[in-house]
Amino acid sequence: MALTGLDIFRLLPKTNCKKCGFPTCLAFAMALANGKSSIDACPTISAEARETLSSASEPPIQLVGIGSGDNITEVGDETELFRHEKRFNHPTAIAVTVNDYEDVEAKVDKINKLSFDRVGQHYEIDLIALGNASGDVAVFQAAAEKVAARTDKNLILIAGNTIAMEAALKVSAVRKPLLHAANEDNYAQMIELAQAHGCALVARANGLKALAALSGKIVRTGFRQLVLDPGTSAGNQTLADLTQLRRLAIRKKYRPFAYPTISFTTKEDPGEEMLEIVSGITKYADIVVIKTDRPEYILPILTLRENIYADPQKPATVEPGLYMVGEAGEDAPIYCTTNFSLSYFLIEGEISATRIPSFILVVDTKGTSVLTAYADDKFTAEKIARAIEDSGLKQKVKHREIVIPGAVAVLREGLEEKSGWNVLVGPREASGLQKFAKATFSR
Repeated sequence: MALTGLDIFRLLPKTNCKKCGFPTCLAFAMALANGKSSIDACPTISAEARETLSSASEPPIQLVGIGSGDNITEVGDETELFRHEKRFNHPTAIAVTVNDYEDVEAKVDKINKLSFDRVGQHYEIDLIALGNASGDVAVFQAAAEKVAARTDKNLILIAGNTIAMEAALKVSAVRKPLLHAANEDNYAQMIELAQAHGCALVARANGLKALAALSGKIVRTGFRQLVLDPGTSAGNQTLADLTQLRRLAIRKKYRPFAYPTISFTTKEDPGEEMLEIVSGITKYADIVVIKTDRPEYILPILTLRENIYADPQKPATVEPGLYMVGEAGEDAPIYCTTNFSLSYFLIEGEISATRIPSFILVVDTKGTSVLTAYADDKFTAEKIARAIEDSGLKQKVKHREIVIPGAVAVLREGLEEKSGWNVLVGPREASGLQKFAKATFSR
């Protein structure tokens, strides 16, 4: 049973020395009980107390790595049930299934192309899950060799047959794939294979009670690079099981469930499968193995994932400064915006579409959008004027004209007074920039 904050407090030196980063020993004890600090942060704790508190200092969910070298897909190490409480640490890894009997090389090539750049962010598939759907050991081994040679993405090998798993590892072990799956009948052999090749292992059982028993048996052997699969196929039951696994690990510190989770979609129709994928990403699969490889479905999934796993306490930003769109010269128009990444990339996209080479002056507003920054005195005439000076614009263009967003037209007179530049008021929305630019700057 997990220790409470008061249990931990009784074992601490109670000096309130603040060396741990907390104002009091009690505050440190509560953070430790909630998995938000480490016992190593206390420099004066006794060896006896340190040993007693070792379980309390362990993360609620183990960090597990898949892959080798610098190419590691990390899952787990989560401390929260809800994103707003702090943040989620590792985005749900998305794996696309490849069956060993199909044209493996063509399928892998298609998955490799599932790569997208959107509003300054790069999205791509994390893993390829190779399944022994044929049931043939030789076919599985040949497919594993082709996949390992064809992609840099990390791998999941799916085979309940330990002979097939061992054969596939002979040609892919250097990639340190995730092995799926150990069950009640084969877990001893699967652990042996995982340990021999330094791989993480999935434990699969039907239902949480059976999964807890299997996880306990595996952990008692000393093996901890573990991922849990509750073995459910119905969408509503998978959702319930994944939620219970996270809740018991985070809230109750239930050690058999202190490991990341994996789920598999079951629907053949990509539209219906999307609902399963969204459910897995939001509640609470650390890895979701999917069937579809169609980009029009993959991009929304990866965008959703990015939105959920972005740090809510840290806005998405671009570096303040001066940016060129096209071959901007001394006659190029200049637009001004904040360093909120969505604002910048929306504007950059619209300006690019005008085919008029331009400059974009990005003002540091700590990652807030135009109206939010204006309301918080972060997007003011003084700050824009200072950004004009700091950017060296006067040396880059021969005119003295700058466009501000229409939503903050009220800044026009103040900016003209502070900067000495002529200020044009642009449209309120980025979607109006093309019409505005063509009407104002087309020669």
